[in-house]
Amino acid sequence: MVGVTNTDWTAETTGTGGYADVNGINLYYETYGTGRPMILLHGGLGSGEMFGPILPQLAAAHQVIAVDLQGHGRTADIDRPITLDAMAADIAALIDHLGLDHPDVVGYSLGGGVAMHVAANHPDKVRRMVMASAFLKTEAVYPDLRAQQGQVNAAAAAFMVDTPMYQLYQKVAPRPEDFPRLLDKVGAFMANEFDFTEKVRSLTVPTMVAGADADQVPPSEFMRIFELLDGGHRDGGWMGEGRPQGGHALAIVPGVTHYSLFSSPLFATMVLSFLDD
Repeated sequence: MVGVTNTDWTAETTGTGGYADVNGINLYYETYGTGRPMILLHGGLGSGEMFGPILPQLAAAHQVIAVDLQGHGRTADIDRPITLDAMAADIAALIDHLGLDHPDVVGYSLGGGVAMHVAANHPDKVRRMVMASAFLKTEAVYPDLRAQQGQVNAAAAAFMVDTPMYQLYQKVAPRPEDFPRLLDKVGAFMANEFDFTEKVRSLTVPTMVAGADADQVPPSEFMRIFELLDGGHRDGGWMGEGRPQGGHALAIVPGVTHYSLFSSPLFATMVLSFLDD
């Protein structure tokens, strides 16, 4: 759920920043636009600023709350491992802290896993959910990439100084010297075997499964998630009567990779189409 990219992460619109003291963590978030609330969750080693190129599109008719997850961006790390359950609990607490009424939750990569866990663990707090570039099982990731992910640790910091992840972290983090610590924690997170089959089966919140057509896993992996949500088992019907029960959807974004999906206007269009349906 982590990768190196040269995409420009500069935000193209201005938001209002703030901190929320929830679950023992001082969680940073920025708010853009007005309208129905949408919580936006970034990928590993990134921050809310990853979505800079599409923030104007998303915020045109929505109140977008872009969160910096534990140890990322402007949110300082705390003494606990990085886990999806813990970060999902942070987001649930943030929803209460901000008094949001059933916001939509949109997550990419690591943030997609967090979004899944928010919707599964706290379904009463979420209206709709998008999980983009998030996977069911560890072995779904291409073997050569798994080998690279196994090398993510503090020692890799020296080799990442030219990446946007490192440069943004040095610019905004409360403790820039913590970057090696973040690499250690993210590396430990990725080293854990996982299987979210039952977690996905438990989803009751209308969910869009999304991925790039050249992602970290084959496109068929996103179809497998969709199938667990009653998708792909029958003809949809003239009136949509055969679509998945629960309002779930699938989107494979063409012409992008795992490392450009989050800045794709087409991805933003698909997200908005699902949320505003």
